[in-house]
Amino acid sequence: MSETNSAADVAAPHRYTAAMAADIEARWQDFWDAEGTYEAPNPTGDLAGDPELAAKPKKFIMDMFPYPSGAGLHVGHPLGYIATDVYARHQRMSGHNVLHTLGFDAFGLPAEQYAVQTGTHPRISTEANIENMTAQLRRLGLGHDKRRSFATIESEYYKWTQWIFLQIFNSWYDTDADRARPIAELVAQFESGERATPDGRDWSALSAAERADVLSDHRLAYASDAPVNWSPGLGTVLANEEVTADGRSERGNFPVFKAKLRQWNMRITAYADRLLNDLDGLDWPEAIKLQQRNWIGRSEGARVDFPVDGAGSITVFTTRQDTLFGATYMVLAPEHELVERIIPAAWPDGTHPVWTGGHATPAEAVTAYRKQAAAKSDVERQAEAKDKTGVFTGAYATNPVSGEQIPVFIADYVLMGYGTGAIMAVPAHDARDFAFARAFELPMRCVVEPSDDRGTDASTWEDAFGSYEAKLVNSANDEISLDGLGVVDAKARITDWLKEHGVGEGTVNFRLRDWLFSRQRYWGEPFPIVYDEEGIAHPLPESMLPLELPEVDDYSPRTFDPDDADTQPETPLSRNADWVNVTLDLGDGSGPKKYRRETNTMPNWAGSCWYELRYLDPNNSEKLVDPAIEQYWMGPREGQPTGGVDLYVGGAEHAVLHLLYARFWSKVLHDLGHVSSAEPFHKLYNQGMIQAFVYRDSRGIAVPAAEVEERDGAYYYEGEKVSRVLGKMGKSLKNAVTPDEICGEYGADTLRLYEMAMGPLDVSRPWDTRAVVGQYRLLQRLWRNIVDEESGEVTVVDTEPGEDTLRALHKAIDGVGGDMAGMRFNTAIAKVTELNNHLTKAGGPLPRPVAEALVLLVAPLAPHIAEELWRRLGHTESVVHQDFPVADPAYVVDETVTCVVQIKGKVRARLEISPSITDAELEALALADPAVVAALDGAGIRKVIVRAPKLVNIVPA
Repeated sequence: MSETNSAADVAAPHRYTAAMAADIEARWQDFWDAEGTYEAPNPTGDLAGDPELAAKPKKFIMDMFPYPSGAGLHVGHPLGYIATDVYARHQRMSGHNVLHTLGFDAFGLPAEQYAVQTGTHPRISTEANIENMTAQLRRLGLGHDKRRSFATIESEYYKWTQWIFLQIFNSWYDTDADRARPIAELVAQFESGERATPDGRDWSALSAAERADVLSDHRLAYASDAPVNWSPGLGTVLANEEVTADGRSERGNFPVFKAKLRQWNMRITAYADRLLNDLDGLDWPEAIKLQQRNWIGRSEGARVDFPVDGAGSITVFTTRQDTLFGATYMVLAPEHELVERIIPAAWPDGTHPVWTGGHATPAEAVTAYRKQAAAKSDVERQAEAKDKTGVFTGAYATNPVSGEQIPVFIADYVLMGYGTGAIMAVPAHDARDFAFARAFELPMRCVVEPSDDRGTDASTWEDAFGSYEAKLVNSANDEISLDGLGVVDAKARITDWLKEHGVGEGTVNFRLRDWLFSRQRYWGEPFPIVYDEEGIAHPLPESMLPLELPEVDDYSPRTFDPDDADTQPETPLSRNADWVNVTLDLGDGSGPKKYRRETNTMPNWAGSCWYELRYLDPNNSEKLVDPAIEQYWMGPREGQPTGGVDLYVGGAEHAVLHLLYARFWSKVLHDLGHVSSAEPFHKLYNQGMIQAFVYRDSRGIAVPAAEVEERDGAYYYEGEKVSRVLGKMGKSLKNAVTPDEICGEYGADTLRLYEMAMGPLDVSRPWDTRAVVGQYRLLQRLWRNIVDEESGEVTVVDTEPGEDTLRALHKAIDGVGGDMAGMRFNTAIAKVTELNNHLTKAGGPLPRPVAEALVLLVAPLAPHIAEELWRRLGHTESVVHQDFPVADPAYVVDETVTCVVQIKGKVRARLEISPSITDAELEALALADPAVVAALDGAGIRKVIVRAPKLVNIVPA
């Protein structure tokens, strides 16, 4: 018989059982919904007429957007949701106006895949998943303001996602003002002549297409031919995180190629410095800040131009401009746009056979190598251990400091996504360049003096020598010498020389690349962009938003031979000619015209870039958000100079992409005056993961964890021995436990307590269903201390508690309050348990002040049973908005503490003393203690070390 249906339950009809928990929880969830218990008032209207409410401090608490999976929740998913709920409840009880709600990030690939497989519209399956997940979350008793919930697939939501895209499209970054400005202001500068056009012509002399191209070079959202991960077998472009280390698609294991396609991009690089600098003012884990700093990758160095006859210059960025005299060849990324312009018709005389790759002409060599490089992932291309490959372009560049003609190669170890996509190779002092030079028999020149005995003839070296401490050698021309200088001084001198001669300058480079913002999919936000007959992009007017997805017969993109890199995407939207080709009047004075819609959709990141703002004002159809409401909940304030959500909880796996993208959107909206907060999330907390044991048979296949038996320390499934390892919890691993199961067996309050009691919130921990019963018993003892299990009557008495109980109570109040404020819920539960055990052992009915304080302590953690007990104690107001108990300092301090007295490291006495005793008083008491006197036996004392009130250490003479 289970814990929840024992004979004792039958004998005690009013005992707290799973059945009673289910009844209590359902009743109070209905009550909270009907009464709007968790509805957070906004400052416009609600607070204006309520001075008492207006005086409360606010607290905006958020969880990272959940995706409504068809598999539903397992017990690992609610960990963060329960934690923020406990914290939010404590903050409400501590006098805050708390905004806590939850929506759904509902565009995404899984729903589209399901649609491709079944023909079910993604909206239908997604809404069914949302309904299921909403029911699961409701059962947990989460205190969300449900008026504010939404899903990103709702047209009234993505209308504003599209609107924000248009704000970004219609803006540019003014480096002088260090902020975004409307594109109309840039146009005005071109029209007035304040800003010159790239070729010097008057703005009025440029055609419409030429003006569009000029503006595209400045817009924060722009379309360009971008290198992308193209998977013909899937028929779509993939994000970097969707490509495996061996250059294949994570889904389907198809080959992935590098291709240039017309794609939308966000100019996030314009904000690189601000994204980096503003991290300092955020209350985020240092590990997350470090990941963002590394991703942004700021480095100081120099831009250097290497002239190429007839093709302009190859520009490189280097942090070691001091080694410029040692550059003996150059390498371009295979995708570099200059490659076609610099390759000659034939190989130059004397071209080394190794450089040609066996091809008859440079064009053939480059074409063949590009195809080879396109089949590799960026990870493969950057692998240090791999053999270096490449091919000579047939062109030479001029080293600007030495005047030497140096060969230009293409090689896959140089990527377009880093720097300028071109490097000056200094093989004597860079390991990758050294390996490439050895493979292609290229010269090396030592320009940094080795600290070992290898000498300065680099041709004899076995590896490269790199150092920031050594002196420069072999680095001089008729105008400048770096010989004998250290690296720092040499960098400064050569940088000045480059600028004086117009062949370079000091500059800052970033690892951060512009954000690729296109997907060849159906289930995403349509771009509010149309193209005229000249191919010029036009934004839709706001009156035409939202632009909704059309109905299509086939949700899948066209797929191709997986190995055919020479293919182009065909999106589901592009096949809907009636939707793509339209006649519109855009209100720009040109009247109705024919246009072609953009047939890519936005990535799934788009909807989660700004959802915190929609929570504030979810029904506003006129504005993104009411300024007064945004200022109240998210505006800058003391300790939060850039504003933002007060607490944002989610997994560390979103350290870079989501958080970086959301920060970028927030800064653009701030610059354009739409919001007061320059950062979306002030405080970030990363919860750990609930793990589970995975059991695998001899074939390595996961077996159902619930059906595994343990015998003599080994594990068996259907009689066969299986292995056990700790890992993730999930349906595919056959170890998922649903919250529904635990709620059915013990109740939601027990599940909440168990998940919070498992360990520190930010640490991963293993799930153990057998251990859940411990928290169930805590709730049973709590119930039994207030309610008679036979009669159902409340047993508390209107008497004052004794001294011991008062001390236990107020210590618990003090400890639990501090733990909840610090999100140390496991230790808060331990203190509640300790207090409840004290009351149980004390016996007899509880004094009313103690019973009520105990219920209030439990309320944030187990809200259903607390609400029930609060009502049974005679209160008519919900426990949710009661004041959290405040500890009396007089009872928090121990009346006495135990002081240990040691002689030669051995304990000789224990003294019960006042915690406020002075060192002198404690020393006198210790020396007078009979046990100490006997232990010293007349010996003199050399030293007495006092650490009041806990320790006295006596050192005899």
